[in-house]
Amino acid sequence: MPTGVAMRDAREQLFDAAERVLLRDGPNALTSRAVTTEAGCAKGVLHRHFTDFDAFLADLVLDRIARLEVQAVALRASAGTGTVIGNLTGVLSDLFESVAVAIVGLIISRDALRARLREARPVGVPLATEAAEMIASYLAAERDAGRIAADADVDTLAPTLVGAGHLLFADRTGTSPDVEAVHKIVATVVGGVVREPPP
Repeated sequence: MPTGVAMRDAREQLFDAAERVLLRDGPNALTSRAVTTEAGCAKGVLHRHFTDFDAFLADLVLDRIARLEVQAVALRASAGTGTVIGNLTGVLSDLFESVAVAIVGLIISRDALRARLREARPVGVPLATEAAEMIASYLAAERDAGRIAADADVDTLAPTLVGAGHLLFADRTGTSPDVEAVHKIVATVVGGVVREPPP
């Protein structure tokens, strides 16, 4: 591997390389050597920025959670616009067509990573938990706007949507489900509480 070559934003380049390896080859192929080879840098670059590989993976997950927070703000701001089912279909498709499914699989497959993440995120499965919180916040805003029933249990509906969406997208080797499949799940889960007129 090349040495002495400056990497702009080495952390982000290493994170992006890890995502590519994860998506292409799965969690078992994700090693420090695979990441640095994919990034086109010496293995020492990773160890200059992170104490060990599990610290690198934990920071990767936390970085992707931070990105989800930006998406959560946009989703909540969309309350009252479009349709509830359409908005949820879009966010679930965006969430799970990204690297999120692969990262959840990575978290589940690595005990040391889960233990490290428990320090920052003591409850739930990181990323999936934040996705459910994002959707619950959006549903609460729609409930406040009167577009879903006042007695809708958003704290149950949100993880139900995330779990169903995750299962729909979980086959990493298959083709992604089409928008109609996602729409069907969303409509099934929240259709009974939606109070907006049909489009």
